[in-house]
Amino acid sequence: MAEELISENAGKISGHLTKSLLAVALLSSFGSSMLYGYNLAVVNSPAQYIKAFYNETLLERHDQPPDEHLLTVLYSITVSIFAIGGMTGALLVGRLVTKYGRKGTLVRSTMLVFVGGAMMGFSRWFRNPAMVIGGRFITGVHSGICLSVVPMYLGEIAPKNLRGFLGLVPSIHICLGVFIAQVLGLSELLGKEEYWPLLLALVVFPTAIQLMLLPWFPESPRYLLIEKGNIHATIAALKWFRSKGNIQAEIEEMQEEQRSLSSIQTLSVGRLLVDSCVRWQVITIVVVNIGMQLSGIDAIWFYTNDIFRNAGIPEPHIQYTTVGTGAIEVIAGMLGCFTIERVGRRPLIIGGFLFMGVCCAGITVSVLHQAQLPFMSYISVGCVIGIIAGFCIGPAGVPFLITAELFKQSHRPSAYTVAGCLNWLSNFTIGFVFPFLQEATGPYCYLIFCTVCLGVAIYAIFIIPETKNKTFLEISQMFASRNKIPSEELASNGHLKMSLMNGYGTLGIREEK
Repeated sequence: MAEELISENAGKISGHLTKSLLAVALLSSFGSSMLYGYNLAVVNSPAQYIKAFYNETLLERHDQPPDEHLLTVLYSITVSIFAIGGMTGALLVGRLVTKYGRKGTLVRSTMLVFVGGAMMGFSRWFRNPAMVIGGRFITGVHSGICLSVVPMYLGEIAPKNLRGFLGLVPSIHICLGVFIAQVLGLSELLGKEEYWPLLLALVVFPTAIQLMLLPWFPESPRYLLIEKGNIHATIAALKWFRSKGNIQAEIEEMQEEQRSLSSIQTLSVGRLLVDSCVRWQVITIVVVNIGMQLSGIDAIWFYTNDIFRNAGIPEPHIQYTTVGTGAIEVIAGMLGCFTIERVGRRPLIIGGFLFMGVCCAGITVSVLHQAQLPFMSYISVGCVIGIIAGFCIGPAGVPFLITAELFKQSHRPSAYTVAGCLNWLSNFTIGFVFPFLQEATGPYCYLIFCTVCLGVAIYAIFIIPETKNKTFLEISQMFASRNKIPSEELASNGHLKMSLMNGYGTLGIREEK
């Protein structure tokens, strides 16, 4: 009966891809998600110039040159402070989207990019390294906010049959942002010493376009109706995003969700972590989200040039090799997006992590033997490309997807908070620790990443079920025995109630009074 209700509602609220939907998806991703990818990779090309700037300014202030260790610490902070800002932004999302709405939060958060971009752009003029670090932190806060808000906004404005397609637009823009940073970092373009502040400050231009155009688009209809109770604004927003279709069916669906919220309480992060009913779901998102960042992909993004240099690639060729990896990343990301609904979640995440683990081990072996066997330098480059391709095909997107799928409506917001904080914290750890780890262990550091990748793959093989085409109730039942909860209790002492949260069609439980 419940499954029939899902199918019936899904049919009613299906829609077409309109110009308005496509425009807002591209615009919100262009000015937000793309900046995250850009900021991940943009510090790679001008690394030597940033270190030189730090050396010059410290010498001017203290009349003696700083030691190399201090410069390494300052550059590591410059790279990793972006993740601290991201974690700060992730913690602010709940309050911001409730107070200002989804689109309102995106529009207001653009101010952070202008402040951070200006600080980085004028840092050399003011001879202040702290402005670079501070600008990176502020842009990190912006990315931490937008990485959650953009998918939330697009998911709420999209008809059910297009939610997956539109939800992939931000991830493709992240890959595109990395690629653009690598292209602009070429020595023929902005990869020169005099241009590195401009390279860091270019983030203001996509944001300016977003700020000029995004306010003209409507707010999320679900936010307007469910949280603000404004039926007239909701109808106007739906008409804007739908060229045709049954708007009344969508409004009825939202009203059903609104009624269901009164009987389903959202859990706090603390209660989520101690809830035995979702213990293995929580462990799963912890494993996959930490594994996603500790797989070595952030080290590849942050320090690509250094990795290729240590692999023996001639200095003039390094920048072009890096750009090539960025193009492969975009292609692999699109391949993963178009195959995930065909092959399922498990094959992509297991295969991706296994392939990355093999490639990490390959880097260690090739670097150790490249002095005796010159062709090994090409093997190491191939392994770097393999890590990027393996990551973008599966591990890059599946953790975000299964975080939604493993939890019911009442647990999902806190689950995303936990997942987001773990992502950014792990991102910071790799960005800060990797240069010291590489200095201490040399090529053997990639064996650590290999171990992490293989560990996550083994966990996925034995623990994570296939969630493709499964309802949230079915997924909960799949974890019931592992959580030591009889599966019949999921539907006993109560009746199934349809609670369409963000249009996912979840099945919640409401006890009989």
